[in-house]
Amino acid sequence: MSFFDNLKDIYRKVSEVENAVYNGKQDYLEIYERNLQLEKEIEERTRELNIANKRMLTLQHIWDMMNASRPLQSVLETIVNNIQGELGYLHCNIIKKCEDEKGIYLAVLAQSNDPSIKRVEKLIKIPFQARKLIYNDESVYATAARDKKIMLTPDIGGTLKSVAPDVADEIIDEIVDGSPSKAIITVPLYTRNQHYGWFDVFSSRKELTSGETEFLTIFAQQIEMAITIAGLFEEVKSQAVTDGLTGLYNRRYFEEYLKKEVTRALRQQQPFSIIGLDLDHLKQINDKFGHAYGDLAIKTVADVLKKNARSIDTAARMGGEEFNVILPGVDSKGAMIAAERIRKTLEEQQLDTIGHITASVGVATFLEHSDNIEDILDLTDQAMYQSKRNGRNQVTLAKPVSETSWQEIAVNTFMDILSKHNIPIDKELAEELKRKLQNPKDDIPKEALYTVADMLTRTYNPLHHAGVMKSKVLLAVSLAKRFDLSKDDIDKLRIAMLLYDIGNLMLPAELLQKTTPLTEEERNHIKEHPLIASREILQPISYIQDIIPIIEHHHENWDGTGYPSKIAKDEIPMTSQIILIVDAYFALTEPRTYRAELTPKQAIEIIKQDSGKKWNYALVQEFISLIDHDI
Repeated sequence: MSFFDNLKDIYRKVSEVENAVYNGKQDYLEIYERNLQLEKEIEERTRELNIANKRMLTLQHIWDMMNASRPLQSVLETIVNNIQGELGYLHCNIIKKCEDEKGIYLAVLAQSNDPSIKRVEKLIKIPFQARKLIYNDESVYATAARDKKIMLTPDIGGTLKSVAPDVADEIIDEIVDGSPSKAIITVPLYTRNQHYGWFDVFSSRKELTSGETEFLTIFAQQIEMAITIAGLFEEVKSQAVTDGLTGLYNRRYFEEYLKKEVTRALRQQQPFSIIGLDLDHLKQINDKFGHAYGDLAIKTVADVLKKNARSIDTAARMGGEEFNVILPGVDSKGAMIAAERIRKTLEEQQLDTIGHITASVGVATFLEHSDNIEDILDLTDQAMYQSKRNGRNQVTLAKPVSETSWQEIAVNTFMDILSKHNIPIDKELAEELKRKLQNPKDDIPKEALYTVADMLTRTYNPLHHAGVMKSKVLLAVSLAKRFDLSKDDIDKLRIAMLLYDIGNLMLPAELLQKTTPLTEEERNHIKEHPLIASREILQPISYIQDIIPIIEHHHENWDGTGYPSKIAKDEIPMTSQIILIVDAYFALTEPRTYRAELTPKQAIEIIKQDSGKKWNYALVQEFISLIDHDI
C-alpha cells in the first residue's frame, strides 16, 4: 500500500470517528433538549398545580366563612384580601349597585388592604369606599352587567374617571402612571337572579387566560353564594327583631337594646328618656271600619315615629296599639318637646275613611325620675294612662317614683283592664266604670277605686255589700302596720286588695253562685282564680309586676295545704297572708247563696280554730285584737 493509500485510509478512519462523535453529540443534544423541555413542563405543571391549590384554598375560605354565618361585610373583606394575597392580584374590590331617590349609584362594599389602594387614597383624599360612585351606562361595569360576562379593560384611568368624575385628570394620570396594574378585570355578580354588583381585580397582566376566566367565574359564584346566604341571614335576623306590620323594632329588640342603653347611661352618667305612646280608640276603629283600617292607623303611628326620630333614637311597637321610643342623651324637658311634636304630627294626619287619629303619650327619664329601669318603664306606662284618663290626645310627664301614689297605679291598672276588655263584663258597665275612674267624685281617686272594685265584685257575687272593699283595704292596712311593713309594701297591699279576686270574673257565674255543695272538679276550678288573675289579666300590665306574686299566693295556707303552689310559713309573702285572713273574715260575715252571714264573733271563732293551720298565730292574735277593738 502506497503512502497516499495509507493516508486515505487514515483519513477515512478519522472521518468515521468524527462521524461517530458527531452522531453521539447530536444524540446527547437531543436528550439534553428533551430534558430541558420536560423540566420546563414539570415547572409549568407545578406552577399550575400551586395556582389551583391556592384557588381551592381561597374557595374553601369563602365556604368556611359562609358556614360560620359571619356578617356580610366581614365575609367580603376577607374574600378580597384572600384573592389579592394568595393569587397575586394587585388590588381587589367588590362594588354594589345601589339606588336611591336620585337614581342608581355604585358603592364599594369591600376592598383589599394593600399598598396600591393606600397610595390611591392619599392622592384622592376621599376614599372610594366613602364615596357614592357614578353609574355610567357606557362604562365597563354597565357592559359587563348587560352582557353577563367577565370583561377586561386596560383603560384603568378611563374606568376610574367614569365612576369618580370629580377627581382631577392629573390625579387620575398620577394614579395610573405610578401603578403596576395593567388592566382591570370586572366580574358581574348576581344573587337570587338579580344583578347585585361587580367583583373587580386589578391585574399586572393585559391578558386574561381561559383558566383564569374559569377560576374567576367559579370564584364569583362563591361570592354570590356568600352574599345570598348573608342576605338571608340578615332577613331572618331582621324578622326576629322587627314588627311585621310596621317595620319598627319589636318588644324583644327593645328590651335588649334598653339593657345596653342603661349600661351606657350609668357609665357616662347621662340620662335618657322613654316616650310611651298608646293609639286612642283602636277598638272603635276596628269595630266601625274593620281591622284593615285599624292596621292603617297603627302603621300611620309607626310612620310618624320614624319621621320624627333621630338616627340614634329607637322606636318599637310593644304590641297592639302601644309603642315606645328610646331617646339617648335626652332629659325630660327635651323628651316632652319630642313627645309633643309626635303627638301633634299624628293628630294632623288625615287618613282615608278614618279621618284623624290621636294618641295618649307618657314620658319618663332614666336618672331623673328613677335610676331603676323597671321603675322607668312603669312610670312611662302610668304617665301614658294618665294622659288617657285625662281625655286622651295629650302628653304627660311621669312623676318621680317616690311621688307616684298607689291610687294612680290602681286607677291606671283598672283603666288598662277595662279599656282592653281583658275581662268578660258588659260593655256599658265597662264604660260606666271608666267614667267613674276618670271623673272621681270630689277628686278622690281612692273612693272611685273602692266603688269600682265593689261593682266588679257584684257581677259575680250579687250578695256583696257596697262599701265592703273600703273596709277590707282599711283593715288590711291596719294589720300590715302592726307588723311594721314598709310604706312600699303597704301600698302594694292596697292595690292587691283591690285586685286579688278579679280572677273570679273569668269563672262561670253559675259556679260561683251555686247553692248546692260543689263537686271536687268544681272546687278545683274555683281554685284556679288566683292564677287566672295573675297570669291572664294582670301579667300584660308591666307596672304592677311586683303586685302579681301577692295575688298569686293569697290562698296559700301557713301549713302548706293551700293553693296554687302549696308553699308554707315564711315562704308566703306577709301581704298575701294578710289578704287571706281579711278575705276569710269578710267572706264569713257576708251572706252566701248556700248559708246566712255570720256575726263578727262567730267569724273570729272559726278563724281561731285554723290558727297555726291556715294562718300563723301572731297574725291571728293581731287580727283578733283589731276586730275586738272595732266591735
